[in-house]
Amino acid sequence: MKKFLFAAAFGMAFSAAQAADIVDTAKSAGTFNTLVTAVQAAGLVDTLKGPGPFTVFAPTDEAFAKIPKAKLDALLKDKAALAKVLTYHVVPGKVMAADVKPGAVKTVEGANLTVTAKGGKVMVDKANVVKTDIAADNGVIHVIDTVVMPK
Repeated sequence: MKKFLFAAAFGMAFSAAQAADIVDTAKSAGTFNTLVTAVQAAGLVDTLKGPGPFTVFAPTDEAFAKIPKAKLDALLKDKAALAKVLTYHVVPGKVMAADVKPGAVKTVEGANLTVTAKGGKVMVDKANVVKTDIAADNGVIHVIDTVVMPK
């Protein structure tokens, strides 16, 4: 709403095709419901709607389903632990797939993710990157098939 009011005040028009922020992009995809719920539970919505830019390695609902239910439920109730796990999936800056380089990458959480690339297959820690370059107006989402945990 603020963005629309700001744009209207300055006579700019936003098209319907404009990218949304990281959170709205994840919501509209329909495959990140658990991630969106976790972001809300951790109090990170405003951060991920912020200016960024951010690169998010986003686990799908199926990735979260790999975590035993009791462990996932406990994690969703522990705001500090949840924030630590979620910010481990976020890298400062907008890194498109073509710019990804193997090696250690500092996360917003503070620890390093390990990016590997072999035979056209990219992994982040032990998660496979299954889709890349989902644009958002404050960064980019790369889809992963496993929730990665900080060390």
